[in-house]
Amino acid sequence: MSKGQNSKKVDKKEPAKTMKEKRAAKKAKKDEKRHQGFLNQ
Repeated sequence: MSKGQNSKKVDKKEPAKTMKEKRAAKKAKKDEKRHQGFLNQ
């Protein structure tokens, strides 16, 4: 029974993006939105 549970722990999937990459993308998107607001005024 425990063999099946152990295999799940070993085959853990790697994240597509690291937390640093996610934060950088979010910050870039936020900055882009902010600059668009200034241009429209």
